[in-house]
Amino acid sequence: MDPFFIRLCDRLYLACIWLAGGAIFLMSLIIPWGVFTRYVLGTGSQWPEPIAILLMMVFTFVGAAAAYRAGAHIAVTMLTDPLPPALRGAMAVLVNLLMVLICGFVAYYGTRLCMETWNQSISELSWLPVGVTYAALPIGGAATLVFVIERMIFGSQAARGIVRYEELNDAEKAA
Repeated sequence: MDPFFIRLCDRLYLACIWLAGGAIFLMSLIIPWGVFTRYVLGTGSQWPEPIAILLMMVFTFVGAAAAYRAGAHIAVTMLTDPLPPALRGAMAVLVNLLMVLICGFVAYYGTRLCMETWNQSISELSWLPVGVTYAALPIGGAATLVFVIERMIFGSQAARGIVRYEELNDAEKAA
């Protein structure tokens, strides 16, 4: 039985995956619409570009949190691989502590940025507060922070079925 915190992280991970996937899906619909209206209809729509940028931020920051938990992030290990195991473990602890610091910074200052720009509006979308466009920063930072804490307490969850479901399904099909 998985601890409650890991089950909570599983749900957060799935929410990040669906949010990032939905953002990239909507971007793939919105950008061609902008191109179509500009070059085929001759009158470009004003809303596709800012909405696509907003969705790209969601995809980037929320998707990065999911990628971190899945172990799919970029990791440069050429400096740590030749180290003795004890020193390698110490470097892993240092990396996790630096990740906590960075994620806390992004979550805190991202929240402040959202709050300070909430009353401003985007010229193309006067109904949308600027603070909404920055919301992916604190959300992604906080989600990554939760996943870093999970990794520090319970270890990497990258090999679990919820993270590697496509590999498990392929293995099940082969069996």
